[in-house]
Amino acid sequence: MTEIVPKEAEALLDWPGHLAALEAGHRLPRAGIKDLFLHRGADTILDRAAWIDGLGSLVKVATVHPGNATLGLPTINGAVTLFDDVTGVLSAIVDFHLVTKWKTAGDSLLSASRLARKDSRNILLVGAGTVARSMVGAYSSLFPDARFTVWSRSRVSAEAMGLPVADNLEAAVKAADIICTATMATTPVVLGEWLQPGQHLDLIGAYKAGMREVDDRALQRARLFVDSRDTTIGHIGEIMDPLASGAITEADILADFYDDPALYTRGSAEEITIAKNGGGAHLDLMTARFIADRWLAR
Repeated sequence: MTEIVPKEAEALLDWPGHLAALEAGHRLPRAGIKDLFLHRGADTILDRAAWIDGLGSLVKVATVHPGNATLGLPTINGAVTLFDDVTGVLSAIVDFHLVTKWKTAGDSLLSASRLARKDSRNILLVGAGTVARSMVGAYSSLFPDARFTVWSRSRVSAEAMGLPVADNLEAAVKAADIICTATMATTPVVLGEWLQPGQHLDLIGAYKAGMREVDDRALQRARLFVDSRDTTIGHIGEIMDPLASGAITEADILADFYDDPALYTRGSAEEITIAKNGGGAHLDLMTARFIADRWLAR
């Protein structure tokens, strides 16, 4: 079994290489995916498994404890185990936070590489947690002249990021080229009436039923994409709720990463695009394998 040292491993990683690994992973047979949720009040255990023929299998266990924020601890913790595709032998234990960071940011970065206007410069981060911080480096690799602004319900957490802080969310949304939501919101924080022609939205935060970051009007105004239909439709409130109410239909979801890349693309400079990041275990598997391969090739 390979022992991977997180800090040393991260020094071997880069965003272009990771995007190439995600693209290659989606050219393999569609992943088998299974999720298990357990809840205790506001706390959650999320057990995700994936198997990709030709790449291997993975089990990722995450614990989500929102109350940890008041203790100065990460709200999300867990473990990642990577198994050999042929023998099923445990091949590596990969640091949970390293995999999650690169998987989550890489997922949305891949969407932005296809959907955001190439001249995008003004990027708004809605939320000021760990994910928002990782998106700064990820987006900067694709948009080197990017200017970042952050908005958070907590002014203190926003200021801690060391970026310009938006006082008025509506005004900040209207001024942005790319809007990245990375919150734990259960009701929409970004409204469709605020959106402007040519914008791209990466929706990251909502990961289960009962969570929303944008309203129905936003989904109706935009061309809508998901990373995987298997991990968003029927699983995440951002998609489940408007489907159930009839605000959108499954036909409005134009493509996921397993479709022809020609379908997962911006059609014009004026249209609004939305990509919902479901962050399924197959993306953890592609990311963990990328990390392990870089470690072994060092």
